Amino acid sequence: MDGNLNALTTVFTEFYYWVTVVFMFLIHVGFCMYEVGASRRRNHMHTLMKNVMVIPLVTVTFFFFGWWIYWAFPMFPFFGGLDTEAGAANLPWAETMGPNAADRITGVFWAAFLLFSWTAASIVSGAVIERIRSSALWVHAVLIGSVWWIIDAAWGWHYGGWMVQYLGYHDAYASGVIHAIAGGYALGVIMVLGPRIGKFAPDGTPRDIPPHNPWMLTIGIFLIYTGFWGFYAACNVPAISPEAIGGQITGTTWTATNIYLAPTSLSGITFNFLMSLSGGLMAAYVVSKGDAFWTFSGGLAGVITASAGNDLYHPIQAMIIAAIGVVIVYRLHYWVERRFKLDDAVGAVAVHGYAGFIGLVIAGFVLWGAPSSPYEGYATINPVGQFIGALIMFFGLGFLPAFVVAKMQAAAGVLRIPEEVELEGLDYAEHHAYEDAKEAIIEADKAYLASKVSPAE
Repeated sequence: MDGNLNALTTVFTEFYYWVTVVFMFLIHVGFCMYEVGASRRRNHMHTLMKNVMVIPLVTVTFFFFGWWIYWAFPMFPFFGGLDTEAGAANLPWAETMGPNAADRITGVFWAAFLLFSWTAASIVSGAVIERIRSSALWVHAVLIGSVWWIIDAAWGWHYGGWMVQYLGYHDAYASGVIHAIAGGYALGVIMVLGPRIGKFAPDGTPRDIPPHNPWMLTIGIFLIYTGFWGFYAACNVPAISPEAIGGQITGTTWTATNIYLAPTSLSGITFNFLMSLSGGLMAAYVVSKGDAFWTFSGGLAGVITASAGNDLYHPIQAMIIAAIGVVIVYRLHYWVERRFKLDDAVGAVAVHGYAGFIGLVIAGFVLWGAPSSPYEGYATINPVGQFIGALIMFFGLGFLPAFVVAKMQAAAGVLRIPEEVELEGLDYAEHHAYEDAKEAIIEADKAYLASKVSPAE
């Protein structure tokens, strides 16, 4: 390293991303607790297992090809070919993708993106609890976590992505890049998967299936809030100078930039995260008439609604935008449920998908004319670009691929568990299978021992 200042900057950046990864791990812990709290006792272990296995499946696939997509796809396929040079530097066998002492940043930066992948998969997981086959969910987890969301990140979150350059797309803290796409993906799956048994009365009236453990659900949502601090911080790049990014941006060294490399600060995150959380909580409490589930979820929906522009909003704007988003999300959730008979078990499509979509559209109007990026020649933020971007995230890269894959799984009979298993409970069905196998082993052991005993004995 050249000089003490550069050495300290590198070490600080390495530790900064490492800490964000630790915080974001709490999001996955929170989702596990939240889903278990929302599911009925007979499905608890199955719910936990499908969430735990998301970790190795998405991690390994993200290592082998997900990370490469982010660097290779910024202009592909509409405005250029694959960026083979940047992609090659992030292939599994590249020098940067291993214990290279000269590269102290790639591993922790990769891990921050990986935790975003887990989050996207967990959002889908919550919507489909108690009736999807684990294997079917794991296929969707890999697709959303290591393919589709990272394509949208390359297009709309990479500082050189075509959506940023030509649409003026701006999504600093991932209203669309994570949440709209994951919510849209979840919608595509549950539209094919169908509702849980008993969710709708014979006349089509939706029934409430209350959470088994509201206390665990509450702790889960607070862990998600906590992990969201790391999520926000990981969307920033700390201690960067214009010279480090090719000299295309003029100015002095900044303490932090957003994902588009425009100056920001952790102070700004602190103001706007807490104000949007508060706006969401208050609006949800009022619109739901004090319903605990929606009040807690409304805080998260408020943050997600404001996230697209939370690097540029005033804190009061963040609070108001969050509140507006939550009111729309709450009413839209129940309208869709009644109209289309869809069962979103934890409100994931609404809290993440609808909130992310609405947040992108609102940002297009509130931030109209502001720079989408510090790079010259990029389109400015505008309502049309944000709306097109929201459609791409929610429908193009979210809903459509999920619907097609779920249809294929349903046709092959591998999407949904059998009705008798759903009624009995996934945990009991798997436990009985285990007991049958154990009894068979015991009988085999008895037969073996009997064969060893001689007639004289």
